Amino acid sequence: MAIRKVRTEEDEVLRIKCKKVAEVNRGTRQLIGDMFETMYATNGVGLAAPQIGVVKRIVVIDDTVGHKMALINPEFTLKEGEQDSDEGCLSLPGYRGKVKRPYKVEVKALDENGNLITVNAEGFLAVILCHEIDHLDGILYKDVAFVYEPIPPEEK
Repeated sequence: MAIRKVRTEEDEVLRIKCKKVAEVNRGTRQLIGDMFETMYATNGVGLAAPQIGVVKRIVVIDDTVGHKMALINPEFTLKEGEQDSDEGCLSLPGYRGKVKRPYKVEVKALDENGNLITVNAEGFLAVILCHEIDHLDGILYKDVAFVYEPIPPEEK
């Protein structure tokens, strides 16, 4: 496994709609391992493949309270309710924002072994899923935020 460079806003790869993964194989699992390692090294709770320059529909998540997962080709099958979320992003360092997100979501995806799984999430985990899956479509949270501002130096 390896820590990869996290791409920032000026990198055009973050604006590309990612391609579906055709086959889950050893290379896919290696990429997922690198993504987890990169996410942990940068203190993130989620990371999408384009954030490390890979235009594949893969996200990894670890919300630190027991929800650790890799999702390949994730698709929403349900979005319900509404919540305001406070968000930051490894690709937009030094900024934060407020975004309206669904309170509850259901996502179907493949896991790292190619098995079809369904993830039901509420609250913070739903926010993470929405944020990371947006990355797969070239959307940054600042694009949908109703507040987007620099983090004051005393809070960094």
